[in-house]
Parts: sequence; structure tokens; C-alpha cells
Amino acid sequence: MIIEERIYTLKIGALKDYRDLYLAEGMDVQKSILGNLIGYYFTDIGTQNQVVHLWGYESFEDRETRRATLFSDPGWLSYISKVAPLIERQENRILKPLF
Repeated sequence: MIIEERIYTLKIGALKDYRDLYLAEGMDVQKSILGNLIGYYFTDIGTQNQVVHLWGYESFEDRETRRATLFSDPGWLSYISKVAPLIERQENRILKPLF
């Protein structure tokens, strides 16, 4: 199993709008295609205005297949066009098991 960590740094004051839009239009599509949501968080202490989410995949190939499917979904593409203006920066990392 691998874990993908995605970190979005939002524009100041955009957290509520991001959350509301994700719950209304993004979450169901993303969860139905990507499957294994491990957690969705926001920062309280440290770097502010960040959302962090973790997704589990069987392999890197599983991730690639699921993300390609996600980005062919019209509902997801509509959501992305609306949420993108709220995001300042995006980072992602692939975490592999140590043992």
C-alpha cells in the first residue's frame, strides 16, 4: 500500500468556501473513484490556511488508474474549475511503508 499526501494552501479566508464546495460537489465524486480516504484535515497550529488529505492505494499503478478516471469525470472537472481560484499552492507526496 502507498499513501498520497496532498496539501493545499488556500487563499486567506477561503477555508469555509473550500469546505462547503468540497462537501457539495467534490467529496462524493472523489471518494467514489479514489476509494480509500484515510483523512481530511486542516491546519490549526503551524502553517495556516492549509488543507491536508491522505489517500491510500494498493500501488502506484492503482493510483494512476484511479486519478485518470477521476479527471475524466465531468462532475469532478466542474468542481475543479470552481475550487481552483481558492487555492494558492498544491503539494503532494507519495509515502511508502517503512516495513
